[in-house]
Amino acid sequence: MLAVTTSAAWQQPPPPVSQQPSQIAARITSGDPAVPPRMAVPDFVPLTPNAADVARLLPQVLWDDLNFEREFYLIPRDVYKSIPAARMPEQIPFASWREVGADAVVFGTVQQTGDNVSVQVRVYNVRSQQQVFGQEFTSTVRNARRIAHMVSDIVHEEQRTLKGVARTRLAFTSTRQRQSVLGTVETRSAKEVFIADYDGANQQQITTTRQLNLAPAWSADGRSIAYTSYRGVQPTILISHIFTGVLQHLTKSEFSHVLPTYSPDGQRILFTSTRNGNVDIYVINADGTGERRLTSHPDADTSPAWSPSGNEIVFASDRASPARPRLYLMNADGTNQRPLPVPDSQADRPTWAPAPFNEIAYAGWTGAGWDIKAYDLSTRQTRSITHGEGSNESPVYSPTGRHLAFQSSRVGGRFQIFTIGRDGVGLRQITRDGENQWPDWSPIEPLKR
Repeated sequence: MLAVTTSAAWQQPPPPVSQQPSQIAARITSGDPAVPPRMAVPDFVPLTPNAADVARLLPQVLWDDLNFEREFYLIPRDVYKSIPAARMPEQIPFASWREVGADAVVFGTVQQTGDNVSVQVRVYNVRSQQQVFGQEFTSTVRNARRIAHMVSDIVHEEQRTLKGVARTRLAFTSTRQRQSVLGTVETRSAKEVFIADYDGANQQQITTTRQLNLAPAWSADGRSIAYTSYRGVQPTILISHIFTGVLQHLTKSEFSHVLPTYSPDGQRILFTSTRNGNVDIYVINADGTGERRLTSHPDADTSPAWSPSGNEIVFASDRASPARPRLYLMNADGTNQRPLPVPDSQADRPTWAPAPFNEIAYAGWTGAGWDIKAYDLSTRQTRSITHGEGSNESPVYSPTGRHLAFQSSRVGGRFQIFTIGRDGVGLRQITRDGENQWPDWSPIEPLKR
């Protein structure tokens, strides 16, 4: 194991968003338990002339964040043109908001001083005209979007008893640099690891090697990313500790080591290797010690993923006849290997949903390409999440299990990253530049009060 210090813009975490304690007085309801509360998010009020851009940006980001979880019905923002704008809370036209059906309205102000902003956000119950949320945040202008993400996550937790994912991030590989791989006569596009906010904003490059860097995997604390790198004769697994700038070589030998994935507790990493002559699954401690072989079948075993408890592993294998990838389960120590009875002739890239969803998503072959499907371990039923628009591969659940990220060729034939609800609703395109693949979703950062 080798640790070296690297230098890159992503070494340091973004400046923190400071916040004053929130004030929660009551819950927002629609009056009908079966109907989500209807919320309006008009533009914020700029208290200084230079705050106008942030005052327009934050409510749009907040609207998108709240809408993503589908716990509120977000009144379209073009409806707001008919409602008088309020400059202070006492001017909020609650009667007008009731006319458009709003159960809640957000009121925000932004004050900018140099490169810093101070943002006050309040949420009001339209019927009672009572404030149900109020908090002040400060950050840099560059980091202002994170204020909206934080407000969304706090409101979801305190109003809907739900952990939101607005502050999470996606890791993926991309060819957007449009550079060829170094050290080869072949013309192959280099693939670098990038990270972005869950909605695709703030995309940052993690690797700068002009090699093939594939299959990034977040650590349990969200501070490190393991990935496959082809910078040597054989692919190896590296770990970028992205907030310290340390690059760790987890594996190093003349054999192939690919497809790392962290255990739920962050202590162990699964990967696929050829070191014993076959393509088998191994486990290793995150510090590079204690490597053990888990499978030893003559056919290829690959794409391992942990169960939420860390007690089981799902993987893909060619061991059945004819030799096509299908899904299997085993205990975390490699015992009790058995087929997972999905109905597809080929199934690959499985990913286990976090609790309380007792299911495994995977890419199933449809004859013309791949579609994202989910197998319910309780009912033994399979449902399709995508339906033949391009080839859809490499699914991964959000940390709450309510959404998935995946790669799809549905737009222009080039792979891009998309997110979608686990019910197949709410498709969003996350990347557009270059070809982007191998998404992984970061864990949820705890809310600090």
